[in-house]
Amino acid sequence: MDEKETLRVGAAIRRRRRSLGLTLAAVATRSGLSVPFLSQIENERARPSARSLDRVAGALETTPARLRAAADSARAVDVVRAAGSRAHAGTDAVAGRHGSEEAAGRHGSGAADGVRRVVRGRHQLSALEFTGELDLGREFQHRNDEVMYVVRGAAEVEAEGRAYRLEEGDTLFLSGGVRHRWRATTPGTRLLVVAVAEHIDATVDPRR
Repeated sequence: MDEKETLRVGAAIRRRRRSLGLTLAAVATRSGLSVPFLSQIENERARPSARSLDRVAGALETTPARLRAAADSARAVDVVRAAGSRAHAGTDAVAGRHGSEEAAGRHGSGAADGVRRVVRGRHQLSALEFTGELDLGREFQHRNDEVMYVVRGAAEVEAEGRAYRLEEGDTLFLSGGVRHRWRATTPGTRLLVVAVAEHIDATVDPRR
């Protein structure tokens, strides 16, 4: 493992620790490493040896290989071209939450037409682009925050009993837990939805 790869693992360690609801002190007790040293690792100011990384991984109920893989994923750079493939039912967290999975069940394999993944893979952010006069026909309630941006056209959103009309260039922020439904109201509407991915626990206290 080279120095750059080792340094990158700090963010992955922090995410794993927070996902388990552990404090630095708890990880220190489990691993036998000091809190200051663990803090330096997480903030990528210290480079753990292979043995130290193994101890940290054990304390976090995972393996060094998985931590390194998570670190690589955190540094991903990916270009999604405008002519890229459409989302398929069940393959994207936001797609499932915003209706392509339900639509697939109702209308078959072509139901995801008009839905395009903007962020591919499993990352902290999920994003979809919806094109056309879509009406998903149901209410949603997501775990984490999201933003809806109208690239072109117009849309209507009902959130917590109140109606909002969005036009080109408008943005609507929805915090986690807000009940809402939406529909595009003009042909050719393009709506971008960016959200904190469902597998991320954004409610964890960042001070831990």
